[in-house]
Amino acid sequence: MNHLRGRAHVFGDDVNTDYVISGKYKFKTLDMNELAKHIMEDLHPGFYKEIEDGDFIVAGENFGCGSSREQAPLVIQAAGIGAVLAKSFARIFYRNCINVGLPVVECNTSEMGEGDELLVDLKKGRVHNVTRDMSIAAVRLPPVMVRILQDGGLVEHFKKHGGFKIEDEG
Repeated sequence: MNHLRGRAHVFGDDVNTDYVISGKYKFKTLDMNELAKHIMEDLHPGFYKEIEDGDFIVAGENFGCGSSREQAPLVIQAAGIGAVLAKSFARIFYRNCINVGLPVVECNTSEMGEGDELLVDLKKGRVHNVTRDMSIAAVRLPPVMVRILQDGGLVEHFKKHGGFKIEDEG
């Protein structure tokens, strides 16, 4: 989980949670695999069919603004996205991602293009754009957040450790 590899799928600024999964679907079913078929369809029709397991959503400022429902990060996970990289995130969306075990990486995404191959090191806070042969600094996640992601989200982390385990294993 510390090292992720995938292709970039680029979106712009202010991508709200209703763009991730439209409200017209999220009240009809709780099946995340079914909802995932409609991910980002208002911004990019057919996007679900272009995703390969481990690919990344790459965006600009304020990704995940709007409603705070957990369906958005759960749908992103169910679609096979390995992480979301953005210049900034809406606070509740960011926290919901960590809670469900979806990596979020805050970094300068300006030099990432559609289809670029990326390597993400969560522990070191680095993104390497393989296609453009450049390294980009990312905001390092605190060790407890990396551990929560490694454990599969907050609920799984609590089950495994009986509470927060904050020590860094180095």
